[in-house]
Amino acid sequence: MIEMDFYTVFWREMIVLKRTFYKFFASRLVSPFLYLVAFGWGLGRGIRIDGGNYLEFVVPGIIALSAMNTSFNAVGISLNISRLYYKTLEEYLIAPLSAGSFVLGNVLAGTVRGLIASLIILGLAFLFGARLAINGWFFVIIILTCFLFAALGVVAAMTINSHEDMSNFSTFVILPMSFLSGTFFLPDRLPRGVAYLIEALPLTHTSYALRALAQGQGLLPVSLAVLAGYAALLFIAAVVAVQKVR
Repeated sequence: MIEMDFYTVFWREMIVLKRTFYKFFASRLVSPFLYLVAFGWGLGRGIRIDGGNYLEFVVPGIIALSAMNTSFNAVGISLNISRLYYKTLEEYLIAPLSAGSFVLGNVLAGTVRGLIASLIILGLAFLFGARLAINGWFFVIIILTCFLFAALGVVAAMTINSHEDMSNFSTFVILPMSFLSGTFFLPDRLPRGVAYLIEALPLTHTSYALRALAQGQGLLPVSLAVLAGYAALLFIAAVVAVQKVR
């Protein structure tokens, strides 16, 4: 059951973000700036794909990548450290706070961080000369992506029992999606069996949906449905994981 007390968890995370915002902002600039320099100005100069230049092709993929990494790490690593190292998670678990409220508060906080990181990249992309068609659906896709990966962060943090295994989870789950899910190239260039597997990953549909919207092709209903389904399933899984820890 989710009550309004989720706001307590969310507000606490927003206070932390406010106090560390400049560090957070600066750290979110580094990777996308390097990606845009390397793939937009460097490797991608003169390359045309899907009827446009490579910079405009790769920016939606970089936004999807940043949304995933920021939201997952902001929630997963923080909760895992709180649970296993600082032991501060116990304060929440023994408080009169439902598992659903605890999860929702943390997931929304991770979503906000992921959205900020995505907006930073979007601003950089325009400075680099990218021409993108942005509308409301573009931000809906980003928010859904941040939400589902923040929920995945909760699941990982609640079920993985060492920092080393948390790192291994990122290596075997997050890292492959970073490079294979349509972020820097189209998956249809891969072997058919691998391409089918990648088509089932949520980040692939984020890349597809953002790229279609940025190119003025409109919303992809299938990708929207896939992302919404993943978001719902991972949120439920996160609530169950927290209930088991309790």
